[in-house]
Amino acid sequence: MENNTIVDVIIPAFNEENSIKKVIADIPKNIVREIIVVDNNSSDETSFNAKNAGATVLDQPQQGYGNACLKGIEYLNNKEIKPNIVVFLDADYSDYPEEMIALIAPVSTQNMEMVIGSRALGNKARGSMTPQQVFGNWLATFLIRIFYGVRYTDLGPFRAIKYDSLIQIDMQDKTYGWTVEMQLKAAKLKMNTCEIPVSYRKRIGFSKISGTVKGTISASYKIISTIFKYL
Repeated sequence: MENNTIVDVIIPAFNEENSIKKVIADIPKNIVREIIVVDNNSSDETSFNAKNAGATVLDQPQQGYGNACLKGIEYLNNKEIKPNIVVFLDADYSDYPEEMIALIAPVSTQNMEMVIGSRALGNKARGSMTPQQVFGNWLATFLIRIFYGVRYTDLGPFRAIKYDSLIQIDMQDKTYGWTVEMQLKAAKLKMNTCEIPVSYRKRIGFSKISGTVKGTISASYKIISTIFKYL
């Protein structure tokens, strides 16, 4: 990666007090300008722990994964010097933040506009994804291939994207459809995208989506409906 490349990280977080410090600690600081944690109406010490770990913390009381990510993008839009690359990373420590170096490399070396960290291609720990998550990813990527002609293996949240491409995509989703919206719009805009294998482990704490029947159904419906929305 070129020395003048500016990389900023956005981490949406909801009640992740036990994991957020570990996530921030493992991010390779030598390649990242700023770590932005968006506290999505947490009722625990997520914000406090993130600040103590050295992150910039933004408050987004309006809950929703997409709402938190949009808050982070708004913050970057208001910076005098914009980043070249934006990395999105979950706060539950299921991803390996140190793999960020490999994640952003294709942007510099292959002129990729977006890189998805694929759990399907990587080393996935037993029990790190529920059966419904695995099936949901398979179904979503199958439908994307059929209707959009683009091959993805995952809707993984660990991803890197050029800032200019992110702005061009014009993200709108405020909840569970965030990741799939980004991938669909990138496909429609014929952006250069790729996947790299990433490792995945059991998250710290309880999943607010896959950990409940209601959350799983809601997320599945939103993802599938988003796929058909942008046809």
